[in-house]
Amino acid sequence: MFFLRNGCPIAACAVTIWFTSIAWSALLRGEAPQVAEENQPNIVLVVVDDLGVSDLGCYGRSDHKTPVLDAMASKGVRYTNAYCGLPICSAARAALLTGKSPSRLHLTSFLPGRADAPSQKLLNARMHSALPLEEKTIAEELKRLGYRTGLFGKWHLGGGHHGPTHQGFDVVDEVSAKGTLAEESVQVSTADGGKNEFLITRKAVTFMAEKSQSPFFCYVPHHIPHVMLDATDEAKNRHKEAFSPLYAANLRSMDEAMEMMIETVERLNTDRDTLIIFTSDNGGLHVPELHAEPVTHNAPFRAGKGFLFEGGIRIPLLVYSTKGRIQGGRTVDQPVSHLDLMPTLIECAGGKVATSVGPVDGVSLKDHWYQAKELSSDRTLYWDFPHYTNQGSRPASAIRKGSWKLVFQHEDESMELFDLATDPGERVNLAEKNPEMASSLRSSLMRWRESVGVRPAEPNPEFDPVLHKKIYVDQDPSKLAQGESAQVIGKKWKEWRALMDKVVEGRKPVLKTPEGTLTLAAADVQVHGKNIRYEPEPHKNVVGYWTEVDDWAEWKLEIPEDGNYEIELQYGCGGGNGGSRVATICGGHSIEFTVKDTGHFQNMIYESIGTWTLKQGETVLQVRPKTKSNIAVMDIRKIVLRKK
Repeated sequence: MFFLRNGCPIAACAVTIWFTSIAWSALLRGEAPQVAEENQPNIVLVVVDDLGVSDLGCYGRSDHKTPVLDAMASKGVRYTNAYCGLPICSAARAALLTGKSPSRLHLTSFLPGRADAPSQKLLNARMHSALPLEEKTIAEELKRLGYRTGLFGKWHLGGGHHGPTHQGFDVVDEVSAKGTLAEESVQVSTADGGKNEFLITRKAVTFMAEKSQSPFFCYVPHHIPHVMLDATDEAKNRHKEAFSPLYAANLRSMDEAMEMMIETVERLNTDRDTLIIFTSDNGGLHVPELHAEPVTHNAPFRAGKGFLFEGGIRIPLLVYSTKGRIQGGRTVDQPVSHLDLMPTLIECAGGKVATSVGPVDGVSLKDHWYQAKELSSDRTLYWDFPHYTNQGSRPASAIRKGSWKLVFQHEDESMELFDLATDPGERVNLAEKNPEMASSLRSSLMRWRESVGVRPAEPNPEFDPVLHKKIYVDQDPSKLAQGESAQVIGKKWKEWRALMDKVVEGRKPVLKTPEGTLTLAAADVQVHGKNIRYEPEPHKNVVGYWTEVDDWAEWKLEIPEDGNYEIELQYGCGGGNGGSRVATICGGHSIEFTVKDTGHFQNMIYESIGTWTLKQGETVLQVRPKTKSNIAVMDIRKIVLRKK
């Protein structure tokens, strides 16, 4: 049993949220939604912002008071080796909601990303400015299975027509990050909270309490405990022994918001089971940023938010079932990933991930949840993070296979190899002592990077080695000493923080979709040949059936102005079909490339094939195969010409 603060239950809010029925909205979209079934669980997915893996009491943190979440952990499943898609906000959320690696999505940092600066040896890889609409989210898939869907809190995956209402959510309230502080005497039923944690929770439970024959999916992405933080003096004094009293006070507030939610869910008059998943988007912030002192540490793990070391990518993950369908009281040490939530929740809802989604990078944990099936300890996980961050990290990739982990640095191609079974803090680099393992993991990592079409970070023509040394070498934030107080760390890293901020002053981040971008959609193609055609099915939406080497595709377009244009294709190629040579022709230029085997024709990757200098005016772009290696050349979903 969960109890509210002072033992008092929270009265259900009387506000009614009216929304269009799932069946009617689906009918307007030309879809046929599945009728909801009684055994489909309600699903509550709570994602807090920048909470470190070690921050909760149930994960060993004695200076933070989180009794509600600790109780949830004891009654549910607690994962000690859970990972996010990447250690930064937007990328992590995109991966969680789609089940796909951020590298596959080409959304690999926070939006809009850190600007390029002379201190950085490489340029940040360009990325999408929003989650592409063709990607399917958990909400879209659950709607297909008869769920009503709601989001309350932080989206951070694009605005306007890239907002959550266009990605499967019926009811949306993007509550701001700035709320009002709650005094000790104020009940959480009326307070908003410094990061609006109580307001967000009230809106979420109102949605959940709506009478409906359909199950619900309620996504609650909180702003707490992302900086900047605030708390009353009284609240900070209650946590004065903590590493950061300010941070500890906010975690207690976060815990009370979860108390309100769990109590409300357990009182719902329904026979449905409700799954409650609690997690963080990425690791905790271990360096000073916006505040003079760091707000947390991730001990015993190395580094934090922004880094591919364990402190940045290992996150808390708790799963609880109100009707006891999930066997509780378990602590699971085998690796799992946020990428697993998409296939798991769809299967728990009685479905399979639709073909329109394409292959996902996660695996279903349904049998592990419901039948306590053991997980493999030898799983392989991958990350590619071709960016610099505000926390001081540099472009890197990583792979974990079993207990072995390799971190590959893009600047100098150096490698760090760790055995997490004996060195979870990643202190001892074993690459020289175990070159065979390092080489094997690097090879696997490079094959994976090629398979998902990663965009590498390129050399920076403005590179200043003196600035680089000051920021990244003289004070390496991945090796920030643990065990020191927040005040000591704040003083030691004050000048570093100021320089980190100064080098990007007045500079704008460069996204992958700037003005001047032209997108050629599959639906606008003109096809020439025997079999090639536009395939309009929702799970395809491609130029496909490309079984003849003499068939070719053409698009008419208008170049808005003279300039250099990067050419990028989004395509898929079935297993065993890679290797065809294809020429792309426009404005008197031709670029040949080799089609990659993506494992499935609907498993789309983005690949930049080169740059053309084009003149303003009307022209055509042609895609012509030179050779065909197997059954079909490829499927193309779109071509992007991006002005550089």
